[in-house]
Amino acid sequence: MSIPSALIEEIRTASRTMVREFGFLRVTLAATDYSASGVHALLEIEAGDGVSAAQLAQSLGLEKSSVSRMVGKLIKAGEIEERAAEDARVKHLHLTSQGRQTVADIHAYGQAQVSKALNTLNPSQQQSVAQGLSTYAHALKTIRLGADRPLTPNLHISAGYRPGLIGRVAQMHADYYSRHSGFGAIFESRVARETAEFVGRLDQPCNQIWVATLDERIVGSIAIDGQDLGSNQAHLRWFILDDGCRGSGVGRQLLSAAVEFCDQQGFDAIQLWTFKGLDAARRLYEAAGFELTMEEQGSQWGSVVTEQQFTRAAAHVEG
Repeated sequence: MSIPSALIEEIRTASRTMVREFGFLRVTLAATDYSASGVHALLEIEAGDGVSAAQLAQSLGLEKSSVSRMVGKLIKAGEIEERAAEDARVKHLHLTSQGRQTVADIHAYGQAQVSKALNTLNPSQQQSVAQGLSTYAHALKTIRLGADRPLTPNLHISAGYRPGLIGRVAQMHADYYSRHSGFGAIFESRVARETAEFVGRLDQPCNQIWVATLDERIVGSIAIDGQDLGSNQAHLRWFILDDGCRGSGVGRQLLSAAVEFCDQQGFDAIQLWTFKGLDAARRLYEAAGFELTMEEQGSQWGSVVTEQQFTRAAAHVEG
């Protein structure tokens, strides 16, 4: 995948600014007498509640010799202590009472720094910052650890309505399809109107909606409408992901939840309508057993597009 050079440079510039504003270029960090690596070591020891020097080196991405020297300095300063583990050959690092106070001060300093910056942003911008930073940080970690795909921390999938669902479903659709297909107000208003109408029918056992949330922000959705098609067929609707979650596997999880629900409800088939050219989504559909059953041009969304219908026959009627 080719990344625009302007986007890369924008992120690099922002990263350099953050490094400077957070104080990583200074000799000490977070109003302590310790370097950035020392501060991060204290935070990792607190989080691990007893880690070895080798584990610390791995989590910080530092050479063992560097960590050994840093650990010696922190022990001498009275911040940490070594305790024997079950394996006498291994010693675990723990905070002393002084170290716990130092870490508490570090947290207070960092929380105040972040809070002041976020107070200059509106709530939507605050959520975007949290999601973007979390996703990017774990993408960097993925590269370092050699994982197969980006790590997505704090991401949960849940069923049912939650506050803000209708607006976020409409917003994610509008954002994506305005770029992909040139859709505008007609499309967004229809998505919002039909989603709102569907939410009013969630009390029916044949209807359900699932959302993916990252740090409490909705970043994906999918729904099964068991009423509007009739003939014991389910309508899969509003399958959308926030740009920051594409390629993370969350789309597959959402689709699996919807398909499993349909099988449990005993629907004879699942129908969905989409647009030609959405190749990543099509691969997900086909992997889940959907087949292309119809294709035609349409203009109901404000611009001419090729609409596609995919169908998945239920397992109990296949063959």
